[in-house]
Amino acid sequence: MNVFNDIIRINPEKRFGKPCIRETRITVYDVLGWLSVGMTYNDILADFPELTQQDILACLAFAAQRERTLQYA
Repeated sequence: MNVFNDIIRINPEKRFGKPCIRETRITVYDVLGWLSVGMTYNDILADFPELTQQDILACLAFAAQRERTLQYA
């Protein structure tokens, strides 16, 4: 079982089926984008108090798992 299974959810009815954090509309892509532009964990948590540090780590773990299983041509 992956550490993110209880946090990252895919619902075809929400955000076009993109992986979201729990029942929020915040996607893994959103969190990765914020980190990529230099936001810190504390910045993200201040802007989105419904998130936890564990949620951010789950997004990173989810992205890493997807990268590991990605098939390159």
